[in-house]
Amino acid sequence: MADTTLEKTPPAGRVRRPRGTARRSTHTLRLRVSATLVALTVLAVLLVPPLVQLDQQSVDLGAKLLPPSWAHPFGTDDVGRDLLLRCVYGLRVSLLVGLVAALTATVIGTAVGATAGALGGWADRVVMRVVDAVASVPHLLLGIFIVAMFRPGVWPVVVSVALTHWLSTARIVRAEVLSLRSRPYIDAAVSGGASRWRIALRHLLPGVLPQAGLAAVLMVPHAMWHESALSFLGLGLPAHTASLGTLIQGARGSLLAGQWWPTLFPGLFLIVPTLAIAGLAGVWRERINPRRRSELTL
Repeated sequence: MADTTLEKTPPAGRVRRPRGTARRSTHTLRLRVSATLVALTVLAVLLVPPLVQLDQQSVDLGAKLLPPSWAHPFGTDDVGRDLLLRCVYGLRVSLLVGLVAALTATVIGTAVGATAGALGGWADRVVMRVVDAVASVPHLLLGIFIVAMFRPGVWPVVVSVALTHWLSTARIVRAEVLSLRSRPYIDAAVSGGASRWRIALRHLLPGVLPQAGLAAVLMVPHAMWHESALSFLGLGLPAHTASLGTLIQGARGSLLAGQWWPTLFPGLFLIVPTLAIAGLAGVWRERINPRRRSELTL
């Protein structure tokens, strides 16, 4: 009896790639694009101010709201200041706030989460109930309350963002510590008479550093958006300080009048770098933990 089963073959000239190969190709493309955008962001922040011999605070009312041109690639704002230079300085402020606040929040969250997970028992329960209580307050409202207690400046915004963004890091580090405590080498260290501090410093802390580092990288774009939101609301930074949030806030009237460039370019300077940093963090997350997704999201 003839075999009636027909073997499916792809059409001529069409090669079907395995799913794993396509996934690796997408992974590599995302890594390259994100790394390129982050490198361009760093180069813009470092090189544009020295190369462009213009004062970002220079006012020229005769050149206000000029559209993009060779002389002003991003146009000018409502008082004639070069928008490209203002965006670069605003990005510099946002990156400073994001990096310092993310590192500070990661240190706080790592210390709290590692302490709670290492001690266990009632200490763990008390610490995590405090974390839950703080997390129940919207972090933007809490950030506004913290900023309102200081004079306008960059560092009050850094303190505000750092004190409202350590909670997710504390939870993840605690979960990682609890997972590490069940490992056989921890039981061997306890049986050998090692103290709690020695176990925490020699075994638990190195085990949570990859997750803590990932938390720091993922927190940078979140902190940048938080700073921009506070600046857009007129809080934290003085009005004359170039920040992406203050630039967008000051361009609202121009947008209603039909001038789109004072709003578009600061928005792109905020969106593109944060997505690039988040893309690099996503690649890192898949490498250190390929089987399960991290709890940290933007």
